[in-house]
Amino acid sequence: MSLVKLTIKGISYSQTQNGAYALILNEVDGDRKLPIVIGAFEAQSIAIALEKEIKPPRPLTHDLFKNFADRFDIVVKQVIIHKLVDGVFYSSIICERDKIEEIIDARTSDAIALALRFHAPIFTYKNILDKAGIYLKVNPDSDKETQEMDDVLSNPETFGLGEESNESGGAYTKHSLSELHEMLEGAVRDEDYEKAAKIRDEISKREK
Repeated sequence: MSLVKLTIKGISYSQTQNGAYALILNEVDGDRKLPIVIGAFEAQSIAIALEKEIKPPRPLTHDLFKNFADRFDIVVKQVIIHKLVDGVFYSSIICERDKIEEIIDARTSDAIALALRFHAPIFTYKNILDKAGIYLKVNPDSDKETQEMDDVLSNPETFGLGEESNESGGAYTKHSLSELHEMLEGAVRDEDYEKAAKIRDEISKREK
């Protein structure tokens, strides 16, 4: 299976789920976005790593892991989002020490927070992006619309406490597939990526 490189587009605060955020990953050589619902702590950690000028007075958990790894010459080479099951993404951290490679299972939010600190690339498999990626139908002549989307996704809000949710759209089980596809398009138009991620997960479960 071929790997697809991803970059971080930004973090969008959930308008429907208190304390949840949508991490938006962008296909490097394409237009698809991969939204992943994460908790407030992980969102804060990722946002701090993205914002180079913010330095917490004491190490966060992911900073501690980075310091620990540096002390023992462990390097994170890459992160791979390798599986999607019932709306939950599974990731692997590819590490190396003394030229010996190890693969460590991790939550996707933690893996990405570490990838940023190690300047490691993020990948997923093409079949996962085909299944879960969202293609934004943005008018190419509308620079304003594109700019507004970039502003929303690249401007992290003030983060509070919360738990990461693996809920994959139980509120949408009563809708038909055609209704879900219409709702997905509407959520993408409204830039509600957390809602879009849940609808997409419900569609993915039915289309297995």
